[in-house]
Formats: sequence, C-alpha cells, structure tokens
Amino acid sequence: MSYEIKTLPAYRAIGLKWEGTFSEIVPSLKNVIQQIRDRVDELENVVNPTIQLGLSYHVIENGFAHYAVYEVSENQKIPDGMIEIRVPELIYVKTTHNKGEDIQTTYTNLHQWLFTSDYTVFREADVNYYDPYMPIKHEYCYVDSDPNDPHFDIYIPIVKK
Repeated sequence: MSYEIKTLPAYRAIGLKWEGTFSEIVPSLKNVIQQIRDRVDELENVVNPTIQLGLSYHVIENGFAHYAVYEVSENQKIPDGMIEIRVPELIYVKTTHNKGEDIQTTYTNLHQWLFTSDYTVFREADVNYYDPYMPIKHEYCYVDSDPNDPHFDIYIPIVKK
C-alpha cells in the first residue's frame, strides 16, 4: 500500500445525511448512498460527477454520522430533502482501496501506518469522537465501481504529532 500526504482545499458538498449505529448500516446506509446516486441529476453544479463522497464522523456511540454527498460549486442550490456540508482545508493521508482487496485489511494497514508515522489523526475542537483511531474518514467512491467489490480512495485528516 502507498500513502501520500495531501492538502485539500476547503469545499462545499450537497447530498444526504445518515446517522446510526454499526448494526444499522445494512440496509439503511446503503439505501441512502443509492438514493443520492439516483438524485445526482438534481445537482447541476457538481464538480466531479464520477466521484461520490462518503464523509464519516464517529460522533455517535457505536456508530457514526455519514454524509453521502457530491462536491458542488458555490452557486448550487440545495434541493429539497438534501443537506449541505462544508469541509475546511485539511491535510490528509491518502491511500487507495483497490477492487479485489479486503476493506478491513486496507483500514488495518492504514491504522498501522498512522501509528508509526509522524502524524496523528485530526480532531475538531469541542467534538466528542467515539473512535480514537480514525474519528473522521472521507472516502472518494468511483460511481462506476462495483458496490460488492468497490474501488475508492481514503482520506484521513491528520496533523503532525
């Protein structure tokens, strides 16, 4: 696996929000992810329509808040039933989960890299996170990817130790 340190500029995204526990992921989270894919045509100002963002924040005990969104320009109106999220400029470690690989192994290797690197995960001030290892995970999912064997990029916000 390769790891790259990248600074991404702030951006605006619009889509759907899901909150729940790990036991509620199937099928409810998958349904939300599919719903935004089905509704992407309502977003006229998508920056990159081939990439759906999955932004997860582990702010719920035994679960997380997940934003299934697309990056949009500033002039995009928020369609009915959708939400907006603004992501600040952050430094990330980026890696890729390739088709045919085990997702758990990808994340285990990433966790090991973080543990031995000069970086630690970024935490927003005054936010209580329930995952001490990766409280914020951003996945850049290719919309043409097989949902049963996906290919996506993982971005974890980091800071120097």
